[in-house]
Amino acid sequence: MSRSLFARLRSRLGPRCEYCQTSSAITGETITIDHLIPLSRGGTSEEENLCVACRRCNRNKSMHVEAVDPTTGEYVALFNPRIQMWHEHFIWSGDGTQVIGLTSIGRATVEILQMNHQDIVNARRLWVSVGWHPPKQ
Repeated sequence: MSRSLFARLRSRLGPRCEYCQTSSAITGETITIDHLIPLSRGGTSEEENLCVACRRCNRNKSMHVEAVDPTTGEYVALFNPRIQMWHEHFIWSGDGTQVIGLTSIGRATVEILQMNHQDIVNARRLWVSVGWHPPKQ
């Protein structure tokens, strides 16, 4: 991927993960670019197949394009920030520390990306206490 494309994506999308909404400004980690459809599955490095992701979400998503909805047990496509709106599939828990899937897509994405792993929940708890989290939409 060219530096100019990376810069353009970062400029347009900002430093916030499009999956879990975590900002690189509070993690200190460089944001990554995720292929919505991985190259190994026929995806491209065209802008419409790319999104901004934190390292945790990018690593956990890996080659996945679908996952099991824990409520229905059915395979569903993962959340696609290029064509879907975050707030239609997810909300924050009342204390702002967990991502709650509202739809089968949201629930499956939360599970496969491990969005509520105890480590990130603990970090969010600290961020909430100083007013850095949850992000303002």
